[in-house]
Amino acid sequence: MDFEKARFNMVEQQIRPWDVLDQHVLDLLFEVKREEYVPAEYRELAFADIEIPIGHGVSMLFPKLEAKILQAVGLRKSDRVLEVGSGNGYMTALLAMGGQHVYSVEIVPELSAMAEKNLKAHHVGNVTLEVGDASQGWGKHGPYDVIILAGSTPVLPEEFQKELHLGGRLFAVVGEGPAMRATLVTRIGKDAWHTEDLFETRIPALQNAMKMKKFVF
Repeated sequence: MDFEKARFNMVEQQIRPWDVLDQHVLDLLFEVKREEYVPAEYRELAFADIEIPIGHGVSMLFPKLEAKILQAVGLRKSDRVLEVGSGNGYMTALLAMGGQHVYSVEIVPELSAMAEKNLKAHHVGNVTLEVGDASQGWGKHGPYDVIILAGSTPVLPEEFQKELHLGGRLFAVVGEGPAMRATLVTRIGKDAWHTEDLFETRIPALQNAMKMKKFVF
């Protein structure tokens, strides 16, 4: 299989038509080899518009959604990033290549080990991987310039917003099916944030994600 041609087709046929035109993001997609992170049995599907299973009930995000997230947060070389959900390390590698340092927290130890193996194999060193439950915040290394939740959350915990630097950006998919909102939160003051709904999508929820309170009558 010609992976370079497949990568080019992914960008031209999936990514650009979804209005991802930021050249910095497109360059990252060519630089970080997606096929080298997916499980071997799915390698030839690495660029397909599907969620690829990586084990433990978890799948990689669609390529166009990964690109859309990178564009939304406006990743810069000086950014310190919190990623909630390491998965197999592919998104972690994209963030590391585009930012200064990534703190990536994964609740499933086996997935964290997979991410570590993949990142080491590709000499990605500006990453701190940790095992833990960051579904409702991870202030340990904060404040952050960028926070990305790799799974959805029915309710976005306020803790994440408080862990942003002034000017920091938070991407999260918020809500419950069938329609969820891709949301960008930007900290604009000490106690002020701007929230923007970007588009509708649907992805699996984070383990232990904060749920909506149910009213009892």
